[in-house]
Amino acid sequence: MADDRKLHIVMFPWLAFGHIIPFFELSQAIARKGHKISFISTPRNIDRLPKLRPNVASSITFVKIPLPLVEGLPENAEATMDVGNEEVDFLKKAHDLMEPAVALFLTNSRADAVVYDFSAHWLPQIATDLGILRVMFWIVQAWALAWLGKAEGFINGFEGRRRPEDFMFAPEWVTFHTKVAWKYHEAKEILSLSEPNGSGFADGYRAGVALLKSDAIIMRHCNEFDTEWFNLLPNLYPQEVIPIGFLPPHVQETKEDDSETSWISIKEWLDKQTKGSVLYIAFGTEVTPNQDQLDELAHGLELSQVPFLWVFRRPALSRRDKIHLPEGFEERVKGRGLVWIDWAPQVKILKHDSVGAFLTHCGTTSTFEALMYGLPLVMLPLLGDLWMNARILEEKQIGMEIQRNDEDGSFTRDSVAQCIRMVMVEDVGQKFRDKAKEASAVLGEREIHDGYLDKFTEYLLTRKCCSLSKN
Repeated sequence: MADDRKLHIVMFPWLAFGHIIPFFELSQAIARKGHKISFISTPRNIDRLPKLRPNVASSITFVKIPLPLVEGLPENAEATMDVGNEEVDFLKKAHDLMEPAVALFLTNSRADAVVYDFSAHWLPQIATDLGILRVMFWIVQAWALAWLGKAEGFINGFEGRRRPEDFMFAPEWVTFHTKVAWKYHEAKEILSLSEPNGSGFADGYRAGVALLKSDAIIMRHCNEFDTEWFNLLPNLYPQEVIPIGFLPPHVQETKEDDSETSWISIKEWLDKQTKGSVLYIAFGTEVTPNQDQLDELAHGLELSQVPFLWVFRRPALSRRDKIHLPEGFEERVKGRGLVWIDWAPQVKILKHDSVGAFLTHCGTTSTFEALMYGLPLVMLPLLGDLWMNARILEEKQIGMEIQRNDEDGSFTRDSVAQCIRMVMVEDVGQKFRDKAKEASAVLGEREIHDGYLDKFTEYLLTRKCCSLSKN
């Protein structure tokens, strides 16, 4: 009977580190509770993961499945960070060709559940045939799923919403007042998700099937931070929709220690700055501004006169020669601004006393890491669900979005500087600073998030016991 209280869970994220890392953090969180995890990805992606924490290393097994060769996909490209936008569809093709190897592993795994991503629309049927519980991990926020609607709408091209204008106001099933909506240029991109791409499938179709054929949907969410949007989901989805908290990082257990070279140099610079004066800037592993956006952002930083630390991630090899910082920028901001062109320990930076705000693309992981430490947000979302994140967080007065042209999404250096100073310096921005500190009381409380994980694992155990009793 002892084994009835132990789970074997298979994890299979999409080939993007913005997805892989949340799956990785979830794996470690569940492994800490004594359960077994099999984590499937490609060899290079697994090799690039942070080291496992010592207390879970024996409970997590990495399953390396080589990425099949696909014409048009660069050599050694195994994640979206390795390719340009025009090559992502080839990566999806290669991902789909992993199906036989994933199916073979699941057949021999004796797994209780498989947790999968939007991309693996073919995986739920395999799990069904094997009697394995199907859990779809919706890695973005509850409000994005509630706004987009039912799974059938994803599959059928957002049925009933065919024009960009249809996405520029809240849908009829939103029962409370909100001004949150997509802008015209954003709505056009959302609509494009319903169109088949070079991989042979629309992203909307992939997500719709992954959602529709799940036994349960999990998402990073806690009701202490937001309830209204999450409470819409039971009316849209018949299966279990389970919050798992925000998976806050264990700072003391991250891969870098205090002797790590990058952190020594960055900390030395931060230590010289005034408390709360530095704007930290980072766009994660998946998002790179184009040249026009980069130019305006850089010049806006100059105009703001605010000290800043910019972790400038190198773009994919295919784009590396196409974008660059403005000529002379680093020399002009020397002393006031630091551009760091390398990996950086983000959580430690956000935690440093000198950092007073975060200029972000609004990715879920980095955004909520900043809010854990009470940092207000200067928001520059550049695609998809990130736009929705920015609108919600601005409505909650936790930050401010850089003003942009509604038609094409362009912005100016003046709007960048104005937004930075409003959030960090001016009296009118005190509300953002105060609200961010209030949010940290919830998002920084580990016991809250652990409680959600306990409920999720209990759900899995209950389903396992029910399955055993039937047999």
